[in-house]
Amino acid sequence: MSEPLNPTPETPGPAAETPGPAAETPGATPETGPGATPDADAAERRAASFERQRRLRQEPRFPGGPAADPAGSHHERRIRSFQPRRSRVTAGQEDALQRLWPKWGLDIDGKGVLDLPTLFDGLPVVLEIGFGMGEATAQMAADDPGTGILAVDVHTPGQGNLLGLADRAGVSNVRVANGDAIILLREMLEPAALDGLRVYFPDPWPKKRHHKRRLIQPEFLDLVARRLKPGALVHCATDWEPYAEQMLEVLTAHPLFENTQADGGYAPRPAFRPLTRFEGQGLDKGHVVHDVLFTRR
Repeated sequence: MSEPLNPTPETPGPAAETPGPAAETPGATPETGPGATPDADAAERRAASFERQRRLRQEPRFPGGPAADPAGSHHERRIRSFQPRRSRVTAGQEDALQRLWPKWGLDIDGKGVLDLPTLFDGLPVVLEIGFGMGEATAQMAADDPGTGILAVDVHTPGQGNLLGLADRAGVSNVRVANGDAIILLREMLEPAALDGLRVYFPDPWPKKRHHKRRLIQPEFLDLVARRLKPGALVHCATDWEPYAEQMLEVLTAHPLFENTQADGGYAPRPAFRPLTRFEGQGLDKGHVVHDVLFTRR
């Protein structure tokens, strides 16, 4: 989400403090410059502020780290299932981004197909979309060093936090991807490249008019199916019950996915999925968490 525009008003000078004849004459407009009016001057300031904000959105916050807009304008505009957030990056997160991004990070620019076997030293690869601050991802990587995790998010503090956690835990089977997972799936992965997909606690977009922004939709599953190997596991989790119902419904209806549960319902939380901080907050509020596990036929 872009930052709000906050043009800084001009500092009143002596002319503003001491009204002159023009200010005393009804209908007259004091000039702020040669041939300028207050409206024109304010419009110029707004335009300059907008241009500064545009440049900031396109510039990386950390040189050599994740790009601000990796896919740029060479991909079409469309409804997004996520909202980029600007928040403070701690010193530790900044250090991790600067040290580790060249080694373990990549930008989703849509310009080339990833060589996953080389990127992950031949490990089977699971795609995780939306990892928050990365605590669960780092733990899953440490618990299962034989599986590579391609973790996608757009939140810079979370990217830095996950890199730092992986580094401190001594794990090397995580790669952090910055950008839009749809572009990654569509433009940058080979058919049948993935051994699994994880989508934990995606934005539920609770308002009805925003349901079209939810990630788990039939069209998304069509794209995912082309990138998963037969037998690959699709694992979704949410504490928003209407979204859980939608996940179960669209996966059940898709001909290329099969529920792992004989009764066709929700699955118990598997041991490999840690209890996340976000999940704990939801449970404290009385939310019910549902896990949905399907395999690619």
